Amino acid sequence: MADAGSSSTCANSDLDHSNVDSCFNDFYSEVKQIEKRDSVLTSKQQIDRILRPGSTYFNLNPFEVLQIEPETPVDDIKKKYKRLSILVHPDKNQDDADRAQQAFEVINRAWKILENEKTRKRCLEIVDEAKGMTDLALAEKRKKLKKEGKETVIDEDDPAKYRRAIYVMTIKLFADMEKKRRELEQRDMEERKRKRETEIEA
Repeated sequence: MADAGSSSTCANSDLDHSNVDSCFNDFYSEVKQIEKRDSVLTSKQQIDRILRPGSTYFNLNPFEVLQIEPETPVDDIKKKYKRLSILVHPDKNQDDADRAQQAFEVINRAWKILENEKTRKRCLEIVDEAKGMTDLALAEKRKKLKKEGKETVIDEDDPAKYRRAIYVMTIKLFADMEKKRRELEQRDMEERKRKRETEIEA
């Protein structure tokens, strides 16, 4: 588990890519260990998982939030969503209602994204893009080693480390998408403000 200092840094890093890698290094192993215990997670553990340090990044990925594989059928996604929403519902967690409400909203947002065919398709494209970019980066890494006359065995030949590399790239791409969405939203807001000011002056 990461120390308090790194946890605080990750929690406050928002979408600053300069801090992404350290966040993933601190939390990836812990997150995956938690996911292995998915079937026995309590309400508190689910709330802690969803609101863990670094969740600004992780919760951009709806598959991560609902703990499902990207290829999971919509009907199964809905079942998982219902199970999780019941577990973290504020009415079921009145001793921690504020945090439960936050977790409940995160789960709802993930489901809304995945139940919509258009936004689910975009999420699947991001996952595919992450795998493609990871494979390309690893191919370049091997090519560089070969050119230098070195052995072309790399860390990511280990399946677990390969999955982690894809996982990291996936979260980065979701973060990029969210950053662009915010920028467009900001530009749209500024444009509407300019129009209102022009109308007032007229």
